[in-house]
Amino acid sequence: MHRREFTARLAMTAVAASGVVNAQPVRRVYRIGVLGLGTTVDMAGPQPSWPSVKALLGGMRDLGYVYGEQFVTEARGAAGNPDSFPALAAELVRLKPDVILAGGGPSVPALKQATATIPIVMAASGDPVGDGYVQSLAHPGGNITGLSLQATETIAKRLELLKELVPSPGPIAVLWNAPTNQALKATEAIARERGWKVVSVEIRDAAAIAEAFKAARDGGANAALVSAAGVLFTRAQWVAELAARSRLPAMYELRQYVDAGGLISYGANINQIWRQAAGFVDKILKGANPGDLPIEQPTKFELVVNLRVAKALGLSIPPAVLLRADEVIQ
Repeated sequence: MHRREFTARLAMTAVAASGVVNAQPVRRVYRIGVLGLGTTVDMAGPQPSWPSVKALLGGMRDLGYVYGEQFVTEARGAAGNPDSFPALAAELVRLKPDVILAGGGPSVPALKQATATIPIVMAASGDPVGDGYVQSLAHPGGNITGLSLQATETIAKRLELLKELVPSPGPIAVLWNAPTNQALKATEAIARERGWKVVSVEIRDAAAIAEAFKAARDGGANAALVSAAGVLFTRAQWVAELAARSRLPAMYELRQYVDAGGLISYGANINQIWRQAAGFVDKILKGANPGDLPIEQPTKFELVVNLRVAKALGLSIPPAVLLRADEVIQ
């Protein structure tokens, strides 16, 4: 082979190889929207300080996803103000993410109103069927799936535990706001069945929290059942302080309240649920239809007791309750 011919063929081979390299598809970076009650700063980026979003990213890592290479998050936080969810949901939808993670409570209806096409994964919805987010647990339909806290189903257990702590016949105050009205109805029905009295105290916004505890006391309540959703969750420490000042033994749905100084909680682990939500995100990114993915429910509920708070309230925790507790904070 002549030198000139060899050189020409070598050049053609190099060009062909370059074309193959250039033809290789660029790896797609998925965008995951996140809408929750924290602040946007706390929830954003590869190292968020907001515990539930941190748990979500941990779940994504467990599945082999690398932040910045396979996916990024677009976080929007309500900073404890549920009224801002509609605007934040609309903003997220305009970004056209591949899937949106909803922190439960009022974030889900805001997203449901904003889009019927972008897949939505609920992390910790209280009662997705009762609230009308999905058709059924087995067949959600539409563009929404995810996980349920089973908050309504566990109300009876919380009431029973509270009655073990405070067995007197006085009424129990039920502190709730709009996202938990289904839970209120269930609580009232359960209390009627057992012959227990309840005092319903609605909290319309954060400014009404302190007044709510006063209303509970004025209504003769000697214990309180506090919901997890809406304006209360991001103010767990303030809620726990008000319960202590009011001398009201309070039962909470999530352990975050007990960690913040509350007395007792019984419910699912919210951070574990956010970690599990990564599995839904993975399936949807791989082509699954959210309407075909059954709603998952918690397999474990944890009972957490704060003995220091009990002592401050002059309350003796029954041994049977302590034996059942998953964790006792001294």
